[in-house]
Amino acid sequence: MTKNNNGEIEIDLLQLFRALWRNALVIILVALIVGGLAFGVSYLFLSPEYQAVATMYVNNSTVSVGGASFSISSGELSAAQTLVSTYIEILKSRTTLEEIIEESGVPYTANALSKMISAASVKSTGIFSITVTSESPTEAELIANTIAKVLPDRISDIVDGSAVRVVDYAIVPAHRSSPNYLKNTAIGALLGFVLAAGIICLKEIFGAEEDVMIHSSDDVAKLYPDIPVLAIIPDMRTPSKKSYYSDYSSYYGKEERKAK
Repeated sequence: MTKNNNGEIEIDLLQLFRALWRNALVIILVALIVGGLAFGVSYLFLSPEYQAVATMYVNNSTVSVGGASFSISSGELSAAQTLVSTYIEILKSRTTLEEIIEESGVPYTANALSKMISAASVKSTGIFSITVTSESPTEAELIANTIAKVLPDRISDIVDGSAVRVVDYAIVPAHRSSPNYLKNTAIGALLGFVLAAGIICLKEIFGAEEDVMIHSSDDVAKLYPDIPVLAIIPDMRTPSKKSYYSDYSSYYGKEERKAK
């Protein structure tokens, strides 16, 4: 880093790279430490969660919602997606959730159960998936299949002419969905790497103020190339370097002590 004639600090990218290379071991060590901390937090403090998924199909038929009728066909996917959105809203309604709780016997309120359930259209088709997330794999499967059992009747009571069929029932998940230890460790290591590299770069940049101090005639020539160096004053403050002045003062000091 150098300072130009306007007093602005110029950043040398090559110098920054060299600074990072010199401190490569420190950067790697910090990345490993932060990555290890991320793994420890994920393993010790984050409860494992499991997801069970059931899929349902919006059958092609003529339906009416609020007195408005329309038909669903394979060429009218936008209408099918609209109907899927309607079914998802019915699923998230308080009455439907309370019926699911009563049928499954799970100890949750409607609000708590709603947070465990997510639903979305599959690849912009008339099929939609219902995903239940729970700390218990068997509970996730139970709730998802209870939804598959309750929802078609609940929808048919609200939407005239509707037909919802189950494509796949949920199965007990064999693997947890979160936390992902490998992903969390990698993110932690990346954050540690960026943090260490950022601190080194900032130190290198803001340390440029110290670099503009004049230590030799070469520094003067770099900072002020248009101004010639007229004279050099030797540094007599360094004890390790003897100068004529220090020898001269020592000599006269000895002579004065002898005279006394």
